[in-house]
Amino acid sequence: MATTDRYPRQAATLALAHALSAAERGLAVIPLSRTKLPALRSPHRDAPAPAGPPCHGECGLFGHGVHDASTDPARIRELFAAAPWATGYGIACGLPPHHLVGVDLDTKSDTDSAAALHALALRHRFTIPPTIIVLTPSGGRHLWLTGPPDVVVPNSAGRLAPGIDIRGAGGYLVGPGSRTVHGAYATAPGTAHLAPAPCPRALLRLLLPPRPSRSGATGPTAGGAHGRGLVQFVLAAHEGQRNTRLFWAACRAYEDGIGPELTADLIAAALRTGLPSREARGTIASAARMTTHRPTRDTPGTQN
Repeated sequence: MATTDRYPRQAATLALAHALSAAERGLAVIPLSRTKLPALRSPHRDAPAPAGPPCHGECGLFGHGVHDASTDPARIRELFAAAPWATGYGIACGLPPHHLVGVDLDTKSDTDSAAALHALALRHRFTIPPTIIVLTPSGGRHLWLTGPPDVVVPNSAGRLAPGIDIRGAGGYLVGPGSRTVHGAYATAPGTAHLAPAPCPRALLRLLLPPRPSRSGATGPTAGGAHGRGLVQFVLAAHEGQRNTRLFWAACRAYEDGIGPELTADLIAAALRTGLPSREARGTIASAARMTTHRPTRDTPGTQN
């Protein structure tokens, strides 16, 4: 029988202790269940779909995934008190001060993800610096890196290479010390004392979506040629990248001061690619919050 089944109270106490320790290092955390999902369910799960963007915690209740993430010890204790069944914690990526980027080397794929990363490093001439490495129960590894404060690294699964997932803005990493149905997460020997290392520039370029093409953009669009380029970038999205492209384009629009004016055009473009209206509006709202640096409620939860 798993430890979390025999000693649920002890597991919850340990999870809280590890979460508070992570928060002391400036890492925003949320409680996780044994399935690695956020332990608190949405308070709006039975409510009708809202006409506007979905609630990201404005209601004041818990249960909004990474939007709940915090470094405040009092708030973290409240989160875990509301989820006494939590046996782990998630660390929100992309938030200040670290702007964490997680490189998840999976073992479920037939591809050797570690070898794939090594091949990428040789091809693009970068080296992964010494950094925190977290060992997963399945034998995988999470490499912790930091990104620039003015760059939004999106989540991706297998885009960099088969078996390599990226956790960036809107995602979270399972923290060391967490216990799941498959076992415990732990820092690799000799790495616990390290700080997350800066992501190599060559690797960072691979993690970002390509710059939007501005050719072929027609029709009146807010923001002129730049706005049309962002809209075309969204229109060119294929299934599996629609949300990521919309999020990236919306972040660029808000950073450049044309976000509110370009929102309608971005939503229209997202709808043409097949993205549901509610999801498109929520993605743009998340981008707006991300670019205004609201550290505890910026991004939607994505598990790894």
